[in-house]
Amino acid sequence: MPHPTLSPTETRALAVLAEKERTVPDTYPLTLNTLLSGCNQKTSRDPVMSLTESEVQQALDTLKYDNLAIESSGSRVPRYSHNIERVLKIPNQSTAILAVLMLRGPQTAGELRIHCDRMHKFADISAVEGFLNELANHADGPLVEELPRQPGARENRWAHRLSGALAAQAEAPAARAAMTAGVPEPDLAALRDDVAALQTEVEALKAVVEALRAKIEG
Repeated sequence: MPHPTLSPTETRALAVLAEKERTVPDTYPLTLNTLLSGCNQKTSRDPVMSLTESEVQQALDTLKYDNLAIESSGSRVPRYSHNIERVLKIPNQSTAILAVLMLRGPQTAGELRIHCDRMHKFADISAVEGFLNELANHADGPLVEELPRQPGARENRWAHRLSGALAAQAEAPAARAAMTAGVPEPDLAALRDDVAALQTEVEALKAVVEALRAKIEG
């Protein structure tokens, strides 16, 4: 059975649910407010979005209809979790890769290994490539696709197919490539590593804030 085609808002909400399950388990399942905050994060997001509460709630309603999200009761406010592994029939390692692709746009296997680190620590790039190939050859239809290599690039980038708009997804990295034209690849790799490290530190601080918010909300 083909997987559902998600809107950009649904894609972002589902990816945040998957991300926060691993990075801030103490606040998971997420309240609507915490999910909204994660969707509108300024770090580790490409593109950065400014969604409203009603837009995220509408996305959740659609995700629930497709069984990709689950609403749980038992607290003062509704909480939401994802159901990616069961619906798409993939292991949790693949969920980590899909979530990062949905949150940050097309990336190389090397970039995915760095950006997945807080969700799953892959042993090496070949391990990431193995799961990417499984996703690309999924029995119910490809969940990722390898994009054509950009001029001057040493590695191909991968994009998810849950939104069904690979051309649009490829625009952001193409723009970045134009901005960094002429910069030596080793320098670019070092910059990516530095940015990834800084983003990890910021995410750790955000996790503390979200944990405090969850305690306040009950």
